Amino acid sequence: MALQRVLQFAHSLMEGVVEKGDITVDGTCGNGHDTLFLAQLVGENGHVYGFDIQQDAIHHTEERLREHGVDSRTTLIQDSHSTINEHLAEEHKQKVKAGIFNLGYLPGSDKSIVTKPEETIASVERLLEQLISGGIIVLVVYHGHPGGKEEKEALLEYVQGLDQKEVRALQYGFINQRNTPPFIIALEKQ
Repeated sequence: MALQRVLQFAHSLMEGVVEKGDITVDGTCGNGHDTLFLAQLVGENGHVYGFDIQQDAIHHTEERLREHGVDSRTTLIQDSHSTINEHLAEEHKQKVKAGIFNLGYLPGSDKSIVTKPEETIASVERLLEQLISGGIIVLVVYHGHPGGKEEKEALLEYVQGLDQKEVRALQYGFINQRNTPPFIIALEKQ
């Protein structure tokens, strides 16, 4: 077996869990790649909630989804991913199968607008409340930017403190790459 790159592994984890008809969350829409990926996985009867604080990210994601004809199975929210509980439809609460986050900043945009540790941890806590048993959260942790190291350390400390009877936690990444390579934290609800 060849080792998968970080984003490939993140998508493999999603593919291993998400089925047609599922409810999923993209906590950081960015340019819409993961939102589109999830929308294709959940099919016509599933739903994806996509979050981003930047209007440009929401706009790019809307365009990408429309181009692929899957915009009807998504709800895009210009707000912090920590507000997940406020935006889920009642019929989707506590029925989420998976969530994905790409932490850091929106590629090709203002690098001073970054995810923050307190927002990310609050979001993970709230999403864990909404996950069904066997559901997963995948966090792709980019940490080579100002504030990234602090977010990485806070997130690792938080995850290591989770009760293993309730959540299984995995860390995946390449350790011999230069320039602070991204890594994955995957959480599976028991």
